[in-house]
Amino acid sequence: MRRRCAVQRKVPCLFVTEVKEEPSAKRERQPFKVLATETITGKALEADIYSAIPTEKVDGTCCYVTTYKGQPYLWARLDRKPNKQAEKRFKRFLYSLEDCKEFVWNVEEDFKPVPDTWIPARDIEFSNGNPLPDENGHMPGWVPVEKNSKQYCWHSSVVNYEAEIALVLKHHTEPGLLEISPVPLSEILEQTLELIGTNINANPYGLGSKKQPVHLLVPHGAFEIKNPPALKQNDIVSWFEGCSEGKVEGIVWHCHDGCLIKLHRHHLGLRWPLAETYLNSQPVVISFNRTKYDTDFEPKSLFHHFSNLDGQRFDRLKDIKFDA
Repeated sequence: MRRRCAVQRKVPCLFVTEVKEEPSAKRERQPFKVLATETITGKALEADIYSAIPTEKVDGTCCYVTTYKGQPYLWARLDRKPNKQAEKRFKRFLYSLEDCKEFVWNVEEDFKPVPDTWIPARDIEFSNGNPLPDENGHMPGWVPVEKNSKQYCWHSSVVNYEAEIALVLKHHTEPGLLEISPVPLSEILEQTLELIGTNINANPYGLGSKKQPVHLLVPHGAFEIKNPPALKQNDIVSWFEGCSEGKVEGIVWHCHDGCLIKLHRHHLGLRWPLAETYLNSQPVVISFNRTKYDTDFEPKSLFHHFSNLDGQRFDRLKDIKFDA
């Protein structure tokens, strides 16, 4: 089954959630937190969650591969957000506990500008030709990652547009082994992926270092969970806390109708990140046949470094080091 990617609306939670106030010391930063109840949502049941494929939720930043300038390009997630005045109005409305669907946006005036190259997410709703914000007041969307981009330099480091390839982390054909290899961008066209690494989300997987940053793309749904817990809150909590495979940020279920359902450790009041994660503890092999590419990789690039490690194995993902 090919994993379908919601390109890219907010993915609903497995359980019905409820909002609880945080202690007063945290109220200025975030006055509430969202915790899961024991009730599975109607949306999950409608999508036949019991026959869905559970996969590891990888902690990074979402990317998308689609055509730009006549060739496959990596695109970075950029949500169009309301300006300060509109955000204040929206928050007042939310705190009044009224239905946010009744809030009326002025799409042309309420939102911050975005680059001309920005495109809205595929399944975003439109009205009179304008994209509509989601329940959080954001318009999910994408911008292309240009070569040598300063703003998206870590995104740019994992793609080479001359060779039309991306650095991807995935399962090797040998069970229990990960693989890092260049993948043609044409093979991941119209897919979403997660960018992980040294400078992403405080680097929960311990990749690289400040002097030698390492970043990789992980296709959504790449890491299927082989021994998932039953869909009961107690069983899931025990799985997260009691086995090595449960040392993940969360679970994303890929349903047969294309729907995605997620559960984050935070929804259950569990800590993340962890000192040791399931992903960074697995062995990995580098597969990079440089002779396939008629391109001279820049000496400081990740492509150059990984090509020099072709065939090498490391006991853990986080053990990867480049020669000085």
